Amino acid sequence: MSILLLAAAPALAQDLPPPLDDDDFIAFDPAQAALGQLLFYDKILSGNRNISCGTCHHHDLGSSDGQSLGVGEGGTGIGRNRTAGVGADRIRHRVPRNAPALWNLGHRDVAFMFHDGRVSVSDIYGNGFNTPAEERLPQGLNSILAAQALFPMTSSAEMAGQPGENEVAGAARDRADLVWPILARRVRGIEAYGQGFVAAFDHIEEPGDVTIVEIVNAIAAFIGTEFRNHDSPFDKYLAGDSHALDPAQMRGMRLFYGDAGCSACHAGPLLSNQDFRALALPAFGPGRTRPFDPLPRDIGRVAETDDLDDAYRFRVPFLRNVALSPPYGHNGAMPTLQDMVRHHLDPLASNARWRPDMAILASAPWLDSGDFVIREDRMETARRLAKIDIDLPPRTVSQIADIVAFLNALTGETALQRPLGRPDRVPSGLPVD
Repeated sequence: MSILLLAAAPALAQDLPPPLDDDDFIAFDPAQAALGQLLFYDKILSGNRNISCGTCHHHDLGSSDGQSLGVGEGGTGIGRNRTAGVGADRIRHRVPRNAPALWNLGHRDVAFMFHDGRVSVSDIYGNGFNTPAEERLPQGLNSILAAQALFPMTSSAEMAGQPGENEVAGAARDRADLVWPILARRVRGIEAYGQGFVAAFDHIEEPGDVTIVEIVNAIAAFIGTEFRNHDSPFDKYLAGDSHALDPAQMRGMRLFYGDAGCSACHAGPLLSNQDFRALALPAFGPGRTRPFDPLPRDIGRVAETDDLDDAYRFRVPFLRNVALSPPYGHNGAMPTLQDMVRHHLDPLASNARWRPDMAILASAPWLDSGDFVIREDRMETARRLAKIDIDLPPRTVSQIADIVAFLNALTGETALQRPLGRPDRVPSGLPVD
């Protein structure tokens, strides 16, 4: 660390993180990443062949989708122009949570995936991960990224479709792991993919050897390398460039790591302690409910741990390139970074001033009656507002602006110049969003 940074450290409540280095990330195979790029944007992995990973994590949208709650299987288009579909193919309900950005998920320290952390690094089942598939998760996954990639394929709202529409959806209704062999057969039956796997994986001698493991390992290789980015002004400052931050960003950094208390949770090299916190974000949408839950609510981490202390808690997000993927929060309740900062400073006041039109939702009139019905439940609202894990000191308007300026300083200079990008076509011949 430079002498200048050492001089600045006493003014900060927490030490600044070390600069990120490529060695901090999993070294994925480039040939597998190139294959993963095609799979990431190929709708062959969805039940009805109408949505890909890239639909909701698009290059043009900072690896997210610009919606508060995603429009999954049945919708058309991307981003805020994505529609909820028409006729029998229209969406049955919204994806319950916001599509998170994918930046730097190939870092070796990433321990949890999804807003509730339901995929985590663990050897509880002898396969390296704790996931909804438990002991049925396949062996040989190269990373937590690969483990995560398995599950959107099994979700009726995201990629699988509804029972009766296709064999993937029918299998997903019975058991998640029954989906994956169906999709593997689809992929390896396409000549370009079959030969691509033979070339990219040493242990694959013929296309018939390809399983879902190789498919998600390739997708993980793509995500882990494509969205690696750490050349922001803040990263340059950490590396010793004392002029990398402008005055507002410098003031914001001092607040973030000092009196404002942001770094109590957003600490470490990824600007997240990877813990779970309850912020009492305004509730709406279908909720991520368990089968016995009568309310369209989202109780967060407790659905994974069954520990009531975890009610309404969600994973502390990583912040590099955060300015590229609005809206914010596990349900995208906050349309701007300023709104999100203000919410952290006073969650109760933020709830009082929040309006339904702040949610960025694709038009779906057949869902209107349920989109905000949870807000009419006074008891559920009271439970949510009673569980707040943060208590930060108030800040002036100018200080909030400085914190937002610092958050913008986390945007990489080359973040929008990805090495592979979106392919023009994919081997299945299906359209690319």
